[in-house]
Amino acid sequence: MRRIAAPLIGIILLASACGSDDAADQSGGAILTTTTIAAPATTAGDPDAVAGVGNTVSVHYTGTLDDGSQFDSSAGREPLQFEIGAGEVIPGFDDAVTGLKVGDTVTVRLTPEEAYGEHDPANVQDVPLDQLPEGVNAGDELVSPIGAVVVVQSVDADSAIIDFNPPLAGQALTFEIALVSIDA
Repeated sequence: MRRIAAPLIGIILLASACGSDDAADQSGGAILTTTTIAAPATTAGDPDAVAGVGNTVSVHYTGTLDDGSQFDSSAGREPLQFEIGAGEVIPGFDDAVTGLKVGDTVTVRLTPEEAYGEHDPANVQDVPLDQLPEGVNAGDELVSPIGAVVVVQSVDADSAIIDFNPPLAGQALTFEIALVSIDA
Protein backbone atom coordinates (compact mmCIF):
# COMPACT_ATOMS: atom_id res chain seq x y z
CA MET A 1 0.00 0.00 0.00
CA ARG A 2 1.21 3.48 -0.73
CA ARG A 3 0.15 6.54 1.23
CA ILE A 4 -0.70 9.73 -0.66
CA ALA A 5 -1.61 13.19 0.62
CA ALA A 6 -5.00 13.93 -0.94
CA PRO A 7 -7.19 17.02 -1.25
CA LEU A 8 -10.49 15.10 -0.84
CA ILE A 9 -12.57 18.23 -1.30
CA GLY A 10 -15.72 18.36 0.81
CA ILE A 11 -15.68 14.71 1.88
CA ILE A 12 -13.12 14.50 4.65
CA LEU A 13 -15.46 15.06 7.57
CA LEU A 14 -16.99 11.60 7.18
CA ALA A 15 -13.80 10.08 8.58
CA SER A 16 -14.61 11.48 12.01
CA ALA A 17 -17.01 8.64 12.85
CA CYS A 18 -14.26 6.76 14.67
CA GLY A 19 -15.46 5.66 18.04
CA SER A 20 -17.96 5.83 20.79
CA ASP A 21 -18.05 7.47 24.15
CA ASP A 22 -20.42 4.80 25.43
CA ALA A 23 -19.17 2.77 28.37
CA ALA A 24 -18.39 -0.87 27.64
CA ASP A 25 -20.90 -3.41 28.86
CA GLN A 26 -19.91 -5.93 31.52
CA SER A 27 -19.37 -8.79 29.05
CA GLY A 28 -17.31 -6.96 26.42
CA GLY A 29 -15.37 -4.34 28.32
CA ALA A 30 -11.66 -3.86 28.60
CA ILE A 31 -9.71 -6.52 30.45
CA LEU A 32 -6.94 -5.13 32.63
CA THR A 33 -4.31 -7.66 33.59
CA THR A 34 -1.98 -5.45 35.65
CA THR A 35 -2.63 -2.03 37.08
CA THR A 36 -2.57 0.21 40.13
CA ILE A 37 -5.76 2.07 41.03
CA ALA A 38 -5.66 5.16 43.22
CA ALA A 39 -6.81 8.78 43.36
CA PRO A 40 -5.66 11.12 40.55
CA ALA A 41 -2.27 12.82 40.89
CA THR A 42 -2.20 16.32 42.27
CA THR A 43 1.47 17.19 41.64
CA ALA A 44 4.01 16.16 39.02
CA GLY A 45 7.17 14.51 40.33
CA ASP A 46 5.42 12.95 43.35
CA PRO A 47 6.59 9.28 43.43
CA ASP A 48 3.20 8.24 44.83
CA ALA A 49 1.23 10.19 42.20
CA VAL A 50 -1.12 8.31 39.93
CA ALA A 51 -2.27 9.37 36.47
CA GLY A 52 -5.69 10.99 36.32
CA VAL A 53 -7.90 13.12 34.10
CA GLY A 54 -6.13 16.35 33.21
CA ASN A 55 -2.62 14.96 33.67
CA THR A 56 -0.18 15.03 30.78
CA VAL A 57 1.50 11.63 30.67
CA SER A 58 4.17 9.87 28.63
CA VAL A 59 3.83 6.17 27.84
CA HIS A 60 5.53 3.46 25.84
CA TYR A 61 3.13 1.00 24.23
CA THR A 62 2.78 -1.92 21.86
CA GLY A 63 -0.53 -2.58 20.08
CA THR A 64 -1.54 -5.99 18.72
CA LEU A 65 -4.59 -7.51 17.05
CA ASP A 66 -6.35 -10.67 18.19
CA ASP A 67 -4.27 -12.73 15.73
CA GLY A 68 -1.13 -11.53 17.54
CA SER A 69 0.09 -9.24 14.76
CA GLN A 70 1.55 -5.92 15.88
CA PHE A 71 -0.05 -2.83 14.36
CA ASP A 72 1.93 -0.15 16.23
CA SER A 73 4.60 0.37 18.87
CA SER A 74 6.54 3.23 20.40
CA ALA A 75 9.65 1.02 20.66
CA GLY A 76 12.64 2.90 19.28
CA ARG A 77 10.76 6.23 19.39
CA GLU A 78 10.03 8.88 21.97
CA PRO A 79 7.21 7.93 24.36
CA LEU A 80 3.69 8.95 23.36
CA GLN A 81 2.66 12.06 25.29
CA PHE A 82 -1.00 13.04 25.77
CA GLU A 83 -3.42 14.61 28.24
CA ILE A 84 -5.75 12.09 29.88
CA GLY A 85 -9.38 12.90 29.14
CA ALA A 86 -8.65 15.45 26.39
CA GLY A 87 -9.69 13.14 23.55
CA GLU A 88 -6.15 12.89 22.17
CA VAL A 89 -6.17 9.07 22.22
CA ILE A 90 -8.91 6.47 21.88
CA PRO A 91 -11.19 6.24 24.96
CA GLY A 92 -10.04 2.80 26.11
CA PHE A 93 -6.39 3.89 26.02
CA ASP A 94 -7.19 6.89 28.25
CA ASP A 95 -9.04 4.59 30.65
CA ALA A 96 -6.16 2.08 30.77
CA VAL A 97 -3.61 4.73 31.80
CA THR A 98 -5.85 6.32 34.44
CA GLY A 99 -4.79 5.13 37.88
CA LEU A 100 -1.26 4.04 36.92
CA LYS A 101 1.88 5.14 38.78
CA VAL A 102 5.14 5.87 36.99
CA GLY A 103 6.77 2.51 36.23
CA ASP A 104 3.46 0.57 36.14
CA THR A 105 2.65 -1.55 33.12
CA VAL A 106 -0.83 -2.60 32.05
CA THR A 107 -2.10 -4.95 29.35
CA VAL A 108 -5.60 -4.17 28.15
CA ARG A 109 -7.82 -5.58 25.40
CA LEU A 110 -10.17 -2.96 23.98
CA THR A 111 -13.40 -3.74 22.18
CA PRO A 112 -14.03 -1.89 18.89
CA GLU A 113 -16.35 0.48 20.78
CA GLU A 114 -13.51 1.42 23.15
CA ALA A 115 -11.12 1.91 20.23
CA TYR A 116 -12.08 3.10 16.73
CA GLY A 117 -15.70 1.92 16.68
CA GLU A 118 -17.38 -0.58 14.40
CA HIS A 119 -16.89 -0.48 10.65
CA ASP A 120 -19.73 1.66 9.25
CA PRO A 121 -20.82 0.77 5.69
CA ALA A 122 -22.20 4.33 5.30
CA ASN A 123 -18.59 5.57 5.46
CA VAL A 124 -17.70 3.71 2.25
CA GLN A 125 -18.45 6.12 -0.60
CA ASP A 126 -18.09 6.65 -4.32
CA VAL A 127 -15.85 9.69 -4.97
CA PRO A 128 -15.26 11.35 -8.38
CA LEU A 129 -11.68 10.88 -9.61
CA ASP A 130 -11.27 14.62 -10.14
CA GLN A 131 -11.33 15.00 -6.34
CA LEU A 132 -8.46 12.52 -5.88
CA PRO A 133 -4.74 12.54 -6.73
CA GLU A 134 -3.87 11.52 -10.27
CA GLY A 135 -2.92 7.87 -10.61
CA VAL A 136 -4.75 6.66 -7.51
CA ASN A 137 -5.02 2.85 -7.32
CA ALA A 138 -7.01 0.30 -5.33
CA GLY A 139 -5.25 -0.34 -2.03
CA ASP A 140 -3.75 3.14 -1.77
CA GLU A 141 -4.06 4.92 1.55
CA LEU A 142 -4.83 8.61 1.14
CA VAL A 143 -4.13 11.22 3.80
CA SER A 144 -6.70 14.00 3.92
CA PRO A 145 -5.83 17.62 4.78
CA ILE A 146 -6.93 16.96 8.38
CA GLY A 147 -4.65 13.90 8.61
CA ALA A 148 -7.33 11.21 8.35
CA VAL A 149 -6.18 8.05 6.57
CA VAL A 150 -8.70 6.65 4.09
CA VAL A 151 -8.36 3.56 1.87
CA VAL A 152 -9.13 3.30 -1.84
CA GLN A 153 -11.07 0.07 -2.31
CA SER A 154 -11.54 0.20 -6.08
CA VAL A 155 -11.11 2.55 -9.03
CA ASP A 156 -13.08 2.73 -12.29
CA ALA A 157 -13.05 5.19 -15.21
CA ASP A 158 -14.83 8.03 -13.38
CA SER A 159 -14.69 7.39 -9.64
CA ALA A 160 -13.21 5.44 -6.77
CA ILE A 161 -14.77 3.66 -3.82
CA ILE A 162 -13.18 5.14 -0.68
CA ASP A 163 -13.43 3.68 2.83
CA PHE A 164 -13.54 6.61 5.27
CA ASN A 165 -13.63 4.33 8.33
CA PRO A 166 -10.47 4.35 10.44
CA PRO A 167 -8.24 1.47 9.26
CA LEU A 168 -8.64 -0.30 12.63
CA ALA A 169 -12.43 0.17 12.85
CA GLY A 170 -14.19 -3.04 13.84
CA GLN A 171 -11.05 -4.50 15.43
CA ALA A 172 -10.43 -5.41 19.05
CA LEU A 173 -7.04 -4.00 20.07
CA THR A 174 -4.66 -5.19 22.78
CA PHE A 175 -2.17 -2.73 24.22
CA GLU A 176 0.74 -3.21 26.58
CA ILE A 177 1.27 0.23 28.11
CA ALA A 178 4.08 1.37 30.43
CA LEU A 179 3.70 4.73 32.19
CA VAL A 180 6.98 6.66 31.82
CA SER A 181 6.06 10.00 33.41
CA ILE A 182 3.29 12.17 34.80
CA ASP A 183 4.10 15.76 33.85
CA ALA A 184 1.20 17.72 35.31
